[in-house]
Amino acid sequence: MSHVPIHRDILPFPQDRRGSTPTVASCRLGLLAGGGRFPVEFVTAAQSAGHFVFGLGVAGMASQELADVCDEFRVTPLARIGKAIRLFKGKGVDRIVMAGKIEKTVLFQPYRWARLIPDWRTLHMWFRYARENKKDDTIMQAVIREFERDGFRFDSALQYVPELLVKHGFLTTRKPSPGQWRDIQYGWDIAREMGRLDVGQTVVVNDTTVIAVEAIEGTDRCIRRAGELCRRGGFTVVKVAKPQQDMRFDVPTVGVETIKTIHQAGGRVLAIEAGMTIILEPQEVADLADRFGISIVAVNADELSLLVAA
Repeated sequence: MSHVPIHRDILPFPQDRRGSTPTVASCRLGLLAGGGRFPVEFVTAAQSAGHFVFGLGVAGMASQELADVCDEFRVTPLARIGKAIRLFKGKGVDRIVMAGKIEKTVLFQPYRWARLIPDWRTLHMWFRYARENKKDDTIMQAVIREFERDGFRFDSALQYVPELLVKHGFLTTRKPSPGQWRDIQYGWDIAREMGRLDVGQTVVVNDTTVIAVEAIEGTDRCIRRAGELCRRGGFTVVKVAKPQQDMRFDVPTVGVETIKTIHQAGGRVLAIEAGMTIILEPQEVADLADRFGISIVAVNADELSLLVAA
């Protein structure tokens, strides 16, 4: 399966704000895997590039398919950083990649400490590095800092599989209308601000009105909520990277399920940031969006004013 998106029409703006991504020589990689399809796609691509991948899946979140595709695979509970460190050390791993969604909602369930039963390394991480706030960036950077105490290095998945990033242009036959381009521009600025505040990366807009903003629930639930609030449908979903995006984690990702959710909720446009967003199974995504009449465009902030003006 190709990881390169199919572009039927290319916008005349070649630049993205990611720049070039250096690749890494073959090595033994540790994968800290959350939910979703991205970890599976990463393993396949990383192995094709010659890397050995030891996968460590978060229990209850990581796909069972990882056990079939990783060179070796284990599962560990969410709050057992000490166990994860021991397992990675035992496999001779010194570079680790994060991939997949970690459901933060578990932190807000009743009796969270009794449910999670954290080990002492997790408690050290929490009280030493994550006491200031519980934003996504704060927690993920705290996890990295705890692993770094044992000499581990965290890399961006994109250093190993840069081809997973969406390139610039239209991914579908249908293109946004002038009104939808205005919604893209309007939603883009708001989505970037929400990202700057580390709230979420997705905003849903209709007729230059914000219908829904992603927070802890994630992109799909945000889109479904928009469908409940905008019963006439026809809305635009805008998903961008944070201005301060740490590419070692939380890279914006869309896939087949995203398109299905947009269709079911009544959306008509998906706008994503070129060079900063991962598209999983791009051919399937493009074909499904065409079947549903959904426009997908990968664009940059600097271009939107020119596109809308045109």
